[in-house]
Amino acid sequence: MNSATAKLFPILSPVVNEPSAQAAAAPPAQEKEEDNVTDYDFSALTNVEITGVSLQDFNREQQEVLYQQARYCQAMTEADVDALREMIAEDTVFTHMSGRQQSREEYLVDIENGSLRYFSIGMENPVVEVDGDLASVAFTSVLNANAYGARGTYRISGTHWFERQNSVWIAVNDPN
Repeated sequence: MNSATAKLFPILSPVVNEPSAQAAAAPPAQEKEEDNVTDYDFSALTNVEITGVSLQDFNREQQEVLYQQARYCQAMTEADVDALREMIAEDTVFTHMSGRQQSREEYLVDIENGSLRYFSIGMENPVVEVDGDLASVAFTSVLNANAYGARGTYRISGTHWFERQNSVWIAVNDPN
């Protein structure tokens, strides 16, 4: 198990042993003919706010990764465990800030039963890097959540990792 876990969200952070072959397709993008940049409809993700950047500053591939990160956050706020299951590698292990670890399925059960409830997630100053089939999104998360009865707003900086599998970006952990 990878012990170099970046704390993306103050509640849990995923750790991946091996990437999954499972894939989740992002909704189709709308292509701009004049500059061949793909725009994703971030406005549909009503519980996620991206601040400190202009989406036009990102190339198509970076926008694709950022959109998948935003969809992941939206699914957390909607407790959409089916969508999350498709976006997260199946052998992911989540580590609480306390050190407690959970499998992907244990984590999703806690979201589904309300033990972990995410209300909104802000993504401040995201930086997206893509290197082949590996990508990272570094940002400061402003997370409004109720974690096991403790309601609060948490700010934490971290990096979320993605691996392109079957042409789709899947959430994984720091590969190092």
